[in-house]
Amino acid sequence: MAQSHKEVLTKGLFKENPVFIIMLGLCPTLGVTTQVVNGIGMGLSVIFVLVFSNIFISLLKNIIPNSVRIPSYIVIIAAFVTIVEMVMHAFAPAIYKALGIFLPLIVVNCIILGRAEAFANKNTVYDSFLDAIGMGVGFTMALILIALIREVFGAGTITLIPIGNFDGVLKIPLLYTYPVRVFTLAAGALLLMGYLKAFFTWFAERKRG
Repeated sequence: MAQSHKEVLTKGLFKENPVFIIMLGLCPTLGVTTQVVNGIGMGLSVIFVLVFSNIFISLLKNIIPNSVRIPSYIVIIAAFVTIVEMVMHAFAPAIYKALGIFLPLIVVNCIILGRAEAFANKNTVYDSFLDAIGMGVGFTMALILIALIREVFGAGTITLIPIGNFDGVLKIPLLYTYPVRVFTLAAGALLLMGYLKAFFTWFAERKRG
């Protein structure tokens, strides 16, 4: 049964959230979420690449030979990742430096390659655009949620984008003085991810029941 445009757009937010339900893109998810601003930067980068790669792959799906399908997808995705890198390097160097190797690794991000293979090369440009927006926003929401919990409890701060005289850092009383440092470590990230996965699985089952 064909999905409606609304279903295509919203499935990536909760029903098929790429992080909490499908469990894709976990390396950047756990690697960059020590600060909220990093989660925002990575999320917006993935949305940009996902939207434009989905559109171009959907447009070219009848032209690209099946034998070179995956390499062609990677070339298209790499072009948009390069644009993101250049723009971020020029206008947001601090975030560019913080994201490090995870930014160029968007090229082989399972979410983007997965949507190209599973959706964009089988559907219309409009549906591919909606799918990219939904999955990209769902991924970004997951990054921000994980980063918010890790940073608040692990450092006692919320780091946002600096604006004017605001340095971008909000300090949480008590937690700033007595942070739970394990949340900033890999072990804390994996522990938190496990609890969030369990919660979203329980929530999905409860809705179905």
